[in-house]
Amino acid sequence: MNGLELFRIAFLRVTLLDVLDILVIGYVLYRLYLFIRGSRAAQMAVGLVLILLVSWLAHLSSMSGISWIFGKLETIWLIAFVILFQPELRRMLVYLGQSPLIRFFVKVSGTRAIDEIVRAAQELSRLRYGGLIVLVRDDSLRAVVETGIKIQAEVSAALLMSLFSPKSPLHDGAVIIENDVIVTAKCILPLSQDDQLDKRLGTRHRAGLGLAEESDAVILIISEETGKLSIAMDERLLQDLSLDEVENILKASLRPTASN
Repeated sequence: MNGLELFRIAFLRVTLLDVLDILVIGYVLYRLYLFIRGSRAAQMAVGLVLILLVSWLAHLSSMSGISWIFGKLETIWLIAFVILFQPELRRMLVYLGQSPLIRFFVKVSGTRAIDEIVRAAQELSRLRYGGLIVLVRDDSLRAVVETGIKIQAEVSAALLMSLFSPKSPLHDGAVIIENDVIVTAKCILPLSQDDQLDKRLGTRHRAGLGLAEESDAVILIISEETGKLSIAMDERLLQDLSLDEVENILKASLRPTASN
């Protein structure tokens, strides 16, 4: 191990493994910060850190009452952590499973849901059924999800068709899809306030662009009037797309990359 020693700080030996350990921990914390940034999990994490800080200060200042209370709570911290951050932990596991490194060793099919969405878009366009399909990427859409009706079903063209059928009570609003699962339907999206937007565009297009301006989600829009397909993403609205263009954009934008 001495051959790995880089330098000494007083009596401490700093080795190559120590530096590697620090870099790995720093990278993990940085990716964790990017993962929860802007979500409700970030606010809960701040609250949890404050509680731990108060506990540490109470112990340091010999405040026996507060120290006793936090000492009793130590046994349930892990359970509370899992309960509070359950959605984020699930997303993180899925994110890790979809990483390029894992995909290099394990073949993971991530196109089936997109194929079903494209099939649904084709039929919705043909029948002139309006549709608004939101595909979640990194940013949490918890606030939007909470405005809809819970579905929690595997993505299928038939289900999307039934949800957006004019006879369905859930056809107004957006469908939210995350990790190949239809999470909710009839969701309310924020409307874009862009004054330069074509005045002929309806509420669906303004809602899709509005969400694309506030998050990194990909929103597929099917016009009820014309049957034309559009995609809102990265604060832009791509209009009058062919079915092949829609499929290519969805597969390219939802493919895990090293930068995500």
